[in-house]
Amino acid sequence: MKPTAFKVFDVRPYLARGEEPFDLIRGQVDALKPGHGVTIVAPFMPAPLIELLKSEGFQATMERRHDGAWAVSFSRE
Repeated sequence: MKPTAFKVFDVRPYLARGEEPFDLIRGQVDALKPGHGVTIVAPFMPAPLIELLKSEGFQATMERRHDGAWAVSFSRE
């Protein structure tokens, strides 16, 4: 089943303030219901996060946005 609804979570403001957004991202991911996913918007490719969530069974798709940021969408089959 493909996710039909993606919530967008932009971590750029947190990073700009020098905050580590991992716990917030984890909360978004852990709260996902079947048929839903989350798109993380970051100023860089969050490779460690992608590897971690893939190891937990998530699918990830990455897209470089027109503003230079990365949008990485996570979902489960």
